[in-house]
Amino acid sequence: MAEERRDQRGARDTREGAQEVGESWGRSARPEEAEAWEALVATARRTVSDGLVVGTSGNVSVRVDDTVLVTPSGVPYDRLAPEDVTGVDLDGRQVLGALVPTSELPMHLAVYRATDAGAVVHTHAVHATAVSTLVPELPLIHYMAAALGGPVRVAPYATYGTQELAENMLQALTDRTACLLQNHGTMAYGTTLHQAYDRTAQLEWMSRLWLTASSVPGLSPSLLSEGQLGEVAERLRGYGQRG
Repeated sequence: MAEERRDQRGARDTREGAQEVGESWGRSARPEEAEAWEALVATARRTVSDGLVVGTSGNVSVRVDDTVLVTPSGVPYDRLAPEDVTGVDLDGRQVLGALVPTSELPMHLAVYRATDAGAVVHTHAVHATAVSTLVPELPLIHYMAAALGGPVRVAPYATYGTQELAENMLQALTDRTACLLQNHGTMAYGTTLHQAYDRTAQLEWMSRLWLTASSVPGLSPSLLSEGQLGEVAERLRGYGQRG
């Protein structure tokens, strides 16, 4: 697959199989950015190994101060190296690296501008994407919906990489930490890469659960009420280890 690169003048260079990084765009990565990039690459590779994406679909980002590190466009995650670090500022101006950032950059930046997100994970997970084509929100099939802020909404379809899609996504994310993108995939954020990934995995699992339960002929799955979900939300506030 051709991979886009920028030269020092900002021109785009498309070369079949281009993998080597050219001259760096802007400054060098700081130690904390290099560490965050390593974690980002590991998370991106996990989306593939866990079956949430195929090939170079989906993308991952993490915020370090006012810099957003993102997976580059069209580069297989198993080929990403430390020197491939790709970063932009909150206005989308590239400040790190030579590879072109993901085409879904508008969605990632929209999340960072509107929330306290520290990381964002976008996938094309099969079951979640299937659900996005069937209903306007994922039915309350399991109490873990509370961990995502409530019933997971479906953002109306828009062409990938557009501002329209970013705006639709933000609407669906109101008071939520994850949403479905109609005929497209999932979007989830968290304070850390681990949390963003965990929310993505939970969303895919709940989508698979609902599809499985709904497929039994002659039966309909029981669903939770908003009140029941609220009770779970309260209990989740004290979940986990303290200190």
